[in-house]
Amino acid sequence: MPAAIDPSIYEVITLESSATGKSIDVRLGVVNIQYFEDVFSPTITMKMAVVNSGPTIKDDQGKSQSIYSGLPLRGGERVAVKIANKSGILDFTTPEKYFYVSSISGIVRDGKRELFTLELCSREAITNETSVIQRRFSTDLNMVDSVKIILEDYLKVDLAEKPLIADKTKHSYGFLGNLKKPFSTLVWLASKAMPERGLAGFFFFETKRGFNFRSIDSLIKDGIDEDADNKITTYTEVNVSDNIAKDDFRILNYSITRNNDLLKKLRYGTFGTVFTMFNPLDYSFTPAPKTPFSSTQRLTEDDVTTLGEEYVSPEIRNDAGISVQDIPTRIISAVSDVGAVEKDAKDRNVNGRPDEHYKESLLRYNLLFTQVLNLTVPLNVNLCAGDVIKCKFQKVSEMKDFDREQTGLYMIKEICHSFDPERSVTSMKLVRDTFGQAFKD
Repeated sequence: MPAAIDPSIYEVITLESSATGKSIDVRLGVVNIQYFEDVFSPTITMKMAVVNSGPTIKDDQGKSQSIYSGLPLRGGERVAVKIANKSGILDFTTPEKYFYVSSISGIVRDGKRELFTLELCSREAITNETSVIQRRFSTDLNMVDSVKIILEDYLKVDLAEKPLIADKTKHSYGFLGNLKKPFSTLVWLASKAMPERGLAGFFFFETKRGFNFRSIDSLIKDGIDEDADNKITTYTEVNVSDNIAKDDFRILNYSITRNNDLLKKLRYGTFGTVFTMFNPLDYSFTPAPKTPFSSTQRLTEDDVTTLGEEYVSPEIRNDAGISVQDIPTRIISAVSDVGAVEKDAKDRNVNGRPDEHYKESLLRYNLLFTQVLNLTVPLNVNLCAGDVIKCKFQKVSEMKDFDREQTGLYMIKEICHSFDPERSVTSMKLVRDTFGQAFKD
């Protein structure tokens, strides 16, 4: 019985020139494919390494040529991809989901063969570079409504083929497009969004499921929902001696790249921040609050969900007994949106003063990266960026027991599905905001 780590089947890999209309099946020449998602990236991407031996396609004179010269490869070619594996299928064979060649790199040519790497992007990534937003968004619009308008009107997204998965925001928001790129605007909106429940802090990103405008808290809550259709996937570190070569849910290797960088958190104002706004119209500053915004104020509330155990602030105090929660370790001065928002967007109940949520989203973003680790597992194409998974790590001294500090729930910050002739694996960068286990064994 095949395992997910075994080589996958390239069912469809077709290159089509938009200029000449020529197409070619390159399945036999593909030596490696890497598919990428990232919660910090508004689009999905792909890399494809190709080896071409001998004449493959005919040019305009009917002479046989290589792929690079005969197609020819100039960028902008359409690419249909379908890959099957025990874990599932990656299918990008409908016109709305085609990839496009954004660049060709690593070109090596000799008398017998040519090698090159195709950098692939979505159609929306190309449309984004040819579009600017030059309209007014009414104060009557919830941010999710604005996101839909930008996707449909400016990025030409078919939401039936690429659905939008979005969390409704607490406030409406009126603003001016100001000739910004669509994706820049969407990421900008995410930084200002406040969910109906929980902390500020949104991501805008794309996965194979569609586009996402999601709060960090809702991603976590949905990920750990016991009643959800998709249960949490669990991966386990095992002994090399264990005879589970076909186990598709074992951890092949991992490394911890960050483990609570205290100095960086202090520098970024994770525990205590003072925020003041500069108004460019009257050259005034909002008065700085007497007490800093503290992480303890919000993270201990009932509507905030963490990936690990309950959040505990660091107990670090100076000689006077004042903790890091009481001392602003970062003073942020930012320019107000006045002039970039609707002229009638002055009511807190309308635009919600998203600038005031900046310090809260800053806290949420920084806290999410308390622990960062890289993990490689057998291929699982069902996993996407933003998903929550469970990882069980063994104790160093007692390999039969699990380390309760490191074992727990993690969010997938970025993911790469890799396919080559020898094996198929999924590599992930995982993050989480607190330590320990938020679940019972």
